[in-house]
Amino acid sequence: MTAIAHALEAKFREHANPETAQPMEAYMRGQFIFLGLKTPERTQLLREFWKQNEKPKGEELLQTAEQLWLLNEREFHYVAMGLMERYSKEAEPSHIDRLERWVTTHSWWDTVDFLAAHLVGSQLSKYPELTAEYTERWIDSDQMWLRRTALLFQLRYKHDTDTDRLFDYIRRTKDESEFFIRKAIGWALREYAKTDAACVHRFVEETPLSPLSKKEALKHIV
Repeated sequence: MTAIAHALEAKFREHANPETAQPMEAYMRGQFIFLGLKTPERTQLLREFWKQNEKPKGEELLQTAEQLWLLNEREFHYVAMGLMERYSKEAEPSHIDRLERWVTTHSWWDTVDFLAAHLVGSQLSKYPELTAEYTERWIDSDQMWLRRTALLFQLRYKHDTDTDRLFDYIRRTKDESEFFIRKAIGWALREYAKTDAACVHRFVEETPLSPLSKKEALKHIV
């Protein structure tokens, strides 16, 4: 383990709060172990930590993120993703394989959505030649979180959104009963509606979507 990862782990464990951890674990349906550090406290601890320690760069940053991701407690996964976001400007094309692996480990909406919209989205924007190869495989995957990622990776693209791809992926998943897919469809459409509401409204009118997807898609369209 890198010195930074070891020191950060120690600082977080020093401030663990079992009483707070219990409801946090319950909120995540008991799937993950928590230290009991809520977002404001975690943010403050990180601020203090980086005042006393130099932020890692390059390969050390990547190794630190990987090592934190391997720990059991959920708070370390959040910190790892933050470090990975810092690394995104340096990332080579092969970095997409690492992100794909992260999507399929410790998987739940709280990590997958950040990975999809921030990290995967950024990587595929940086290397658009990878988009078709990876997202086509994901949208047809048996792994639900990869399908959700294929639907959500363009959340922050705005005018750069490939609507043909977005609408195609929605049509290919619209009949699924899985809540997280139906919710993702609605979210992706709702977000793009901020850029082109008429386009989204027309698509929803022409496409038989689940009530959940449709409600989410049209939430802010008058």
